Amino acid sequence: MLIDKLSDGVLCILTPLGPRYIQPTFWERLYLLWIFRHFPSLPQQVLHFREQRFFESLCRSDRYVSRMRKNGLDDAPVIGTLENRVRLEESPRGDRVVAVRRSPGTPVTDEQAS
Repeated sequence: MLIDKLSDGVLCILTPLGPRYIQPTFWERLYLLWIFRHFPSLPQQVLHFREQRFFESLCRSDRYVSRMRKNGLDDAPVIGTLENRVRLEESPRGDRVVAVRRSPGTPVTDEQAS
């Protein structure tokens, strides 16, 4: 199973429109196997800044694919699933700011409002 993920695994990104799949390169698949070594899915908030930038670059690339393999008989193995994808934005001062999107109806606490 590990060899299948390394040879032609895909990364699953959960978006508001549903799951999207990205076909990473061999070295990216190796790095993804390291990131997802203990958990099958991770929220983006628990990742280091470098890993978050890595996922942002993967999402900006135009390598979205179907999960079906080329032979059409079975699905490609999923290396891992990235949950709650947030966008990194530049502030006017040049600092990185995380823009978090909440689902409608989610209450805002006093800590989040300040």
